[in-house]
Amino acid sequence: MQKDFIYCKQEWKPGNMLYPVPAVMVTAADKEGRDNIITVAWTGTVCTNPPMVYISVRPERFSYQMIAGSKEFVINLTTQELAFATDYCGVKSGRDVDKFAVLHLTRQKASKVAPPLIGESPVNMECRVVQCIELGSHHMFLAEVVAVHASEAYMDHTGKFHLEQAQPIVYSHGAYYGLKDILGTFGYSVKKK
Repeated sequence: MQKDFIYCKQEWKPGNMLYPVPAVMVTAADKEGRDNIITVAWTGTVCTNPPMVYISVRPERFSYQMIAGSKEFVINLTTQELAFATDYCGVKSGRDVDKFAVLHLTRQKASKVAPPLIGESPVNMECRVVQCIELGSHHMFLAEVVAVHASEAYMDHTGKFHLEQAQPIVYSHGAYYGLKDILGTFGYSVKKK
């Protein structure tokens, strides 16, 4: 690609162009014990201490009322093996189908919250909602992470966790992508040779 071509840009109307983003499956449950899985791509880290994350959900989504009512959810990281399930949970409504049953996913009991973990996920983060901020098309659930579960299948003999071995995926402009090569590690740009 010619360098000059990179600098030629079009101005577009305001929109969300922050890509790629993580594609996660969020589990939620209501007070009667019914649960659901919703795929969320608008999620991220907010704070280290206390550990906090957010998810943004449209109020008309089936899981929204579960999360708003219980003030709890679980973020389940996704992998290439879970790509089909990730997409399915984003396009099918829990009003019509039990996604755990249809996708043959394993419900695992969480330790601190009511919604289940997805057993096939390499990392599950149990979350308690601290605040719901109504922003427009989506409402943002700001939450504290109260427990993390990491699969021993991706730990080496020293106990170090290797998420890359689970082949995590990201979402960008309507498509799911796998992650390939490591380009560097934190601080490599200033590391002495």
